[in-house]
Amino acid sequence: MPLIKNGEQIEDLWLPVDDEQPLPENAPILVSLERWQQEKDVLQARGTELGLRLRSDQSPQQVAEDLQAFSLIALEFPKFTDGRAYSHARLLRERHGFTGELRAVGNVLRDQLLFMQRCGFDAFELPEDAPVEAWLKALEDFSVWYQPATDNRAPVSSLRRRLRVAAQ
Repeated sequence: MPLIKNGEQIEDLWLPVDDEQPLPENAPILVSLERWQQEKDVLQARGTELGLRLRSDQSPQQVAEDLQAFSLIALEFPKFTDGRAYSHARLLRERHGFTGELRAVGNVLRDQLLFMQRCGFDAFELPEDAPVEAWLKALEDFSVWYQPATDNRAPVSSLRRRLRVAAQ
């Protein structure tokens, strides 16, 4: 599947590993919360980058003490009407200070990319047939926001204040 990270298409080097599947050697892997909980010591001892995939019904609070072990956390959007991953992304960035890659996976929709980005996502797994250029353009649809968010873009109120001060 195509992958966008930090506003450009990149190759996905992460290998998703099912719970029953043997662990590959010398490759960054993405595992489920269940596998992490059962094999934490083995996974940490591998010496390669480790990623975690959380379903929308799995709170980041369950791994808050272990966040330093992960270079990537993939948050699942199972369907259009389930937005829990937005809240999970903000919690990971703002409350828990997660600085690694935060990837949106599952039912990722083009018209929601900017909102996902504002909540802290920096990578997006696109549908297989997605026209990547159009999706990249969607990240530029808006340049001014009313609300402050995780992406630290200045809201319009602070931009107006700066203009007033500069005009004086």
